[in-house]
Amino acid sequence: MNTAGALLLIIDMQNDFCPAYSGQGDGALAVKGGGEIVQPLNALSAAVAAKGGRVAATQDWHPACHVSFASSHNSKPGDVIDTPIVKNQMLWPDHCVQGTWGADFHEQLDMKQVSLILRKGFRKELDSYSAFFENDRKTSTGLEGWLRSLGIKTVILGGLATDYCVFFSAMDCAALGFETIVATDAVRGVEIPQGSVENAIAEMKAAGVEFASSSELLEGLR
Repeated sequence: MNTAGALLLIIDMQNDFCPAYSGQGDGALAVKGGGEIVQPLNALSAAVAAKGGRVAATQDWHPACHVSFASSHNSKPGDVIDTPIVKNQMLWPDHCVQGTWGADFHEQLDMKQVSLILRKGFRKELDSYSAFFENDRKTSTGLEGWLRSLGIKTVILGGLATDYCVFFSAMDCAALGFETIVATDAVRGVEIPQGSVENAIAEMKAAGVEFASSSELLEGLR
C-alpha cells in the first residue's frame, strides 16, 4: 500500500446526501450516518496534502428535470427505467440541482486542500455515478488524464455512497490500473436495494480494491 504522493478522491460529500445538521433538515437523498465521515475525510485531506499528494472532490451537478429524477418521468424513487442512452437507470428524488443548497458541499468539509472539483451528471439526459465515466460507460470525465499527467498511481476514496458513486468510481479506478484504496470509516452506503452495500464491497474486493481505516492510512502517511 503506497500512500505517499496519492490522491484523496472525496465522492459527493454534498448536503443532499447528508442528514440534518446546522439547523437544516435532511438532504433530499440523505445517507444514514453521512455526516459522520467528514472528520476522517478532513484528517486524510490534510495528511495526503502534507505528503505531497493531491485532493479532489466530485460534485453531483444536475440540471432541473434530470433524467435520473423520478419526477421527470412521473415515476417514484426506486423505479428503474431504460433511457435512450442507458439501460436500467435507477430513479431518485430530485437532488443536487445546480446552484442549490443541496448541491453544495457539506459546510464542515475542509476544502482548503482540494485542487480539483469534478462536476458530474450535468448533462440532462445522462447520469454519472463514477468519477471517471458517465453512465453510458464511454464518456470520460477527464479525471484519468489529470491523474496520469501528475504521475499519481494511488487513489484513496471516501465519501457517499458506498454502493453507488464510491463503488463505480473505485471499480473504474482499479480497472484503469491505479492502486485503489477505500477508507472504510470515511464512506457510508444508501443500501438501496437491501444488501447493495455488502454486494458492492464484495465486488470491489474481487476487483482488487483495497480497504483500510483512516487511522491505518494516516499511519502510512506519517
